[in-house]
Amino acid sequence: MASSDLLRPRTAMVFMAVVSTTTAALQMLPGLNWWLRFVILAGGYVAMAATSGTVLALLSDIVPRDTFVLARATMNITVGGMQVIGNGLGAVLLAVLSPTWLFGTAAMVSIIAGVTVRTGLGDRPARAGGKVVERSRRVNRELLTSPVLRPLYLMMWVPNGLVVGCEALFIPFSKAHAGYLLAAGAAGMLAGDIAVGRFVPEARRDRLIMPLRALLAVPFLVFPLAPPMPVAAVLVGISAFGYAASLPLQERLVRHTRDEVRGQVFGLSSTGLMTGQALGAVLAGALAQLLGPTHTVGWVMATMALLSLLVTTALRTGLQRSGQTEIHIP
Repeated sequence: MASSDLLRPRTAMVFMAVVSTTTAALQMLPGLNWWLRFVILAGGYVAMAATSGTVLALLSDIVPRDTFVLARATMNITVGGMQVIGNGLGAVLLAVLSPTWLFGTAAMVSIIAGVTVRTGLGDRPARAGGKVVERSRRVNRELLTSPVLRPLYLMMWVPNGLVVGCEALFIPFSKAHAGYLLAAGAAGMLAGDIAVGRFVPEARRDRLIMPLRALLAVPFLVFPLAPPMPVAAVLVGISAFGYAASLPLQERLVRHTRDEVRGQVFGLSSTGLMTGQALGAVLAGALAQLLGPTHTVGWVMATMALLSLLVTTALRTGLQRSGQTEIHIP
């Protein structure tokens, strides 16, 4: 992850576009086994994880400190919107193109992205120097052992990941209407980013971390009652509004870390977040599989939500250390 700080931002982003182009082009090869296709898919994300903090670190450089949350929320909205559009457009194209040509289209889009970055983004120096592996280990150790930063990271990763486990069960909860639940979640996240990022002042935003993390879990406590689909969709949308807690949490990361490690700070944040989401989905699926009949899915969701609330409560004291004075972690 130190590559996010050791490479020039423009170089790192071009590298990410090259990886995306390569993995999409490799998927076009005929006759690949499914396991090999998954290796190519996973390998691309592993490679891009090395520079995953570059974009957010660059964003924190470009915008004034007091507008970082608004800029981050805008990026969330943009990226999320493009994912929705991309999924919809991909589904339409599959009606007229083969999957092979769709991968070819993805490769072309990645080439265009790389060229756009190379020609449209100003060059900036690398944040730091050193050896990648040694610096990655050292800075990760410093970040994860810090009594100020560790609760921040855990609050971003664990409650979030456990609630994603609830969302991973939408299809067994309602096979015919799971798409509405997923759409409601996307709408709730959008509303949270707009409301918290644009309209809530910094002092109040910081005090909303705990309530928003609680809001993320509480609606799923109703799911053992098997609410009708309109009610379930509203509950999911309310829950997803709580994801906006990541905005003031990331704001604290910026406040408490030095510029020269900012890329790795955000890289560790995003990688840990995805790992927590994956583990949450695996745990929820394992519990549902263990309990058996589909009518128990609502109870599994409630269990995951309760665990999320317990973790949030347990991290409250540690989180207070990052809400006091501005401390730059070495």
